[in-house]
Amino acid sequence: MEPFEFVIDGPPVSQQGSSKGRDRWKRFVREVAERHWSEGQIPGTDPVLLLILYFHDADTSPLDVDNIPKPIADALNGLVYADDGQVTDLVCRKRHLGADLYIENTSAVLAAGFARGNEFLYVRVEDAPEREVIF
Repeated sequence: MEPFEFVIDGPPVSQQGSSKGRDRWKRFVREVAERHWSEGQIPGTDPVLLLILYFHDADTSPLDVDNIPKPIADALNGLVYADDGQVTDLVCRKRHLGADLYIENTSAVLAAGFARGNEFLYVRVEDAPEREVIF
């Protein structure tokens, strides 16, 4: 699978939020993802890595980082991957936009998120790394 990436302006909605708010958020994430998904492209069936980067502009983000991924993973079901059970690797980070950030190998999509000048989420789905676990 070629990496699939997109940016969503504004803050995410937490998994712990109200069910109505969470459902609206999932629909919104899905709509944004659909705008970037190539027509006729089918959902992948192999294991994937889901990367979510939340860049906020508040002094402290009220969201717990572990509550950000689930609604996003659910929203991509049946579009990017057949089922979110294929997500074998997950990276979710939140960073203050005013912090001294070091970002290596910035994609054009991530760079466009920064160029907007406000808080945003960057979402990327790609093939999962090999399943070996080395410590």
